[in-house]
Amino acid sequence: LRPASGSRQQDAPGAADGLALASDPGGTLNFLAMVENLQGDSGRGYYLEMLIGTPPQALNILVDTGSSNFAVAGVPDPDVTTYFNPELSSTYRSEGIEVTVKYSQGSWTGVLGTDVITMPKGLYGSYTINIATILESENFFLPGVKWHGILGLAYDALAKPSSSVETFFDSLVRQAKIPNIFSLQMCGAGLPVSGSGTNGGSLVLGGVEPSLYTGEVWYTPITEEWYYQVEILKLEVGGQNLDLDCREYNADKAIVDSGTTLLRLPEKVFSAVVQAIARTSLIQEFSSGFWTGSQLACWDRTEKPWSLFPKLSIYLRDENSSRSFRISVLPQLYIQPILVIGDNLQCYRFGISSSTNALVIGATVMEGFYVIFDRAQRRVGFAVSPCAEVDGSPVSEIEGPFTTADVASNCVASVSFHEPALWIASYALMSLCGIILLVLIVLLLIPPRCQHRYTDNDVVNDESSLVRHRWK
Repeated sequence: LRPASGSRQQDAPGAADGLALASDPGGTLNFLAMVENLQGDSGRGYYLEMLIGTPPQALNILVDTGSSNFAVAGVPDPDVTTYFNPELSSTYRSEGIEVTVKYSQGSWTGVLGTDVITMPKGLYGSYTINIATILESENFFLPGVKWHGILGLAYDALAKPSSSVETFFDSLVRQAKIPNIFSLQMCGAGLPVSGSGTNGGSLVLGGVEPSLYTGEVWYTPITEEWYYQVEILKLEVGGQNLDLDCREYNADKAIVDSGTTLLRLPEKVFSAVVQAIARTSLIQEFSSGFWTGSQLACWDRTEKPWSLFPKLSIYLRDENSSRSFRISVLPQLYIQPILVIGDNLQCYRFGISSSTNALVIGATVMEGFYVIFDRAQRRVGFAVSPCAEVDGSPVSEIEGPFTTADVASNCVASVSFHEPALWIASYALMSLCGIILLVLIVLLLIPPRCQHRYTDNDVVNDESSLVRHRWK
């Protein structure tokens, strides 16, 4: 692995044959053993090596804090280099339950089962985990990806086909008896997106590794435990407040999601950000296709266009609700190198896009920070990552505290339905209740001889109206 901060990783004391163990049999966690256990980039995701089954089959697993199923390719696929064959594992047990998961891009269908896993640079020991073997997929495995499955680290509320499926991390907390907290560092700042090489990163299971951050850790509450949903108070571009109603930033949710490549903004917020960047940048005329992601912008390789663009700041509510703090990303994080043309041109993409249903703090922002998912205390922490540097200069900042006197006391709707389908279902159920009540009143008023004798054929099964999938 390429070192994240220029230093060479050392194996844990007592690790045999260079295999870094994150805890010893006595249960003492060694977080240094997990440093730089990830590879990948913001364009194709960061992944962890995992050994699955008996004898072990090695697969790379995408780290995704925006979903909750652990799933691996279970049949050959033209876009994956290897897959898990459950027939070759003596410890695999099929549950025989079909499961489908849909994401904002792509979907898969597979079968639930259980098997043992170990992590060469994770926790010591083997653990029995729920695992879905993917049998069919659409736009999930993409050309060039170097991972073969997905590790959903969100809450069980998002697990499919139901929240009764114990998640990967919940299984680790229960079996390994580790603290209910993990942390994530992704080191791709300023490096080519989807380049020929891979960047480093760290997934620390069970705690926080001090060498992976500098300065102070700032925490914001998790407002709801499904995604890692947080409350955003305002956005600034070049130090200028967008002056939008703070509820616009949280429509209909604001989440921290390592499985999303870009910083995604609700449409109204996205338009305001693009206008502000265009207004404050030093570029007078710029193609609209660059902002929408359909075109790249290219400069001579000797030029660095980042000086032409402003800083972007996101304000999050502090644990003390009367205070806030801001995380800022410099243009080196959201103006992303992606392609070299000939000998002279370097092309870049805009690392921000619009979203119809969420503000998503994805890899574009997360690459600037060490992010702590403290499930035990229901909070997400941010600290400056030492690997978030370009040409020796930091490209991310955290500042605070600031007063929240200028924003609403609650920027998240107190009653929120997470999907439009839930609104429809709620109205349908209310209408059904009203009809039933009306029928009962009529039946009470009608003489007994006119009452209808119900049979089994009159029973309506409304199971098909249940919302089975939440879109990420």
